[in-house]
Amino acid sequence: MPRIDLDAYVVAHSHEWARLEQLVSTRRPDGPESDELVDRYQQVATQLSVIRTSAPDAEVIAYLSSLLSRARIKMIGARILSWQAAGRFFTEQFPAALYRLRWWWLGCLAGNVALTAVLMWWLLDNPAIEQTLIPPGEVDNYVNEDFENYYSENAQGAFGTRVWLNNAWVAAQCLALGITGVGVIFVMFQNVTVLAGAGAIMTNHGRGDVFWGLILPHGLLELTAIFVAGGIGLKLFWSWVEPGGLSRAKALAQTGRTMGTVALGLVAVLLVSGIIEAFVTPSPLPTWARIAIGVLAEVAFFLYVFVVGRQAFLRGHTGDISADLLEDRVATQD
Repeated sequence: MPRIDLDAYVVAHSHEWARLEQLVSTRRPDGPESDELVDRYQQVATQLSVIRTSAPDAEVIAYLSSLLSRARIKMIGARILSWQAAGRFFTEQFPAALYRLRWWWLGCLAGNVALTAVLMWWLLDNPAIEQTLIPPGEVDNYVNEDFENYYSENAQGAFGTRVWLNNAWVAAQCLALGITGVGVIFVMFQNVTVLAGAGAIMTNHGRGDVFWGLILPHGLLELTAIFVAGGIGLKLFWSWVEPGGLSRAKALAQTGRTMGTVALGLVAVLLVSGIIEAFVTPSPLPTWARIAIGVLAEVAFFLYVFVVGRQAFLRGHTGDISADLLEDRVATQD
């Protein structure tokens, strides 16, 4: 492609970029605006390809890449807000992503469960370490009151929202720190030590039944969601270390886009676990019934992955975003 006059090209198309900026800034685009957003996105992506090929300018390329990135997020959000798109997301994109990357998060789950068991066994075998975890004068209150009261001392709605946001933040950390590798391991280890420490203290004081009766109803699904985030985060790190047949940039971009799909889906999964923690865990139901609800939720998740996700994966879905939203697949013509 012959070189172009960049200044003239910018002048000729700046109004189109300004219009895309306006559409991206629209809080809730209506139907025509959403359609225009897609058209403008493809148009500007083509223009960016032209500039990259025939008149590379770092400042213009950075501006347009940022604008397209924001437009892509806006389009994904607009699609997910529609019932039909939400249905496709939860029956195709999200489960396919979970199934395709299953070995990463299953490995993370298995490793964390094993580490929790080892740490809890070690703490039970060394009860003196308990004093480093909680002041001796507070042990009785923690074991007999505080641990159990934590689930019922606040209004259920407010408590559920707080738990949901807190768990979403932990999952977000695992995903955001994925590129470092070490950051994911650190966040996972923090959660494991807290869980193992609480379990050991409660068990050492004859309250192990209370501990498991309160942890299992919501903890099975909640921790699985966190381990999914951790596993996908580690996959992002590995995409940088070993990109396979792709360039590192493309491998990271592909995994990063899939990670975005998983992040959106986990919001819903953690909402379910938060509802269980707020309304089932502290409920007057028998312990066996509360644990049964937690087990059913966990089984439902695995069926979702290995039945719905497998079928979606076999139909060709990968969890990546739609092809028409991929900037590098837009035709490079003016």
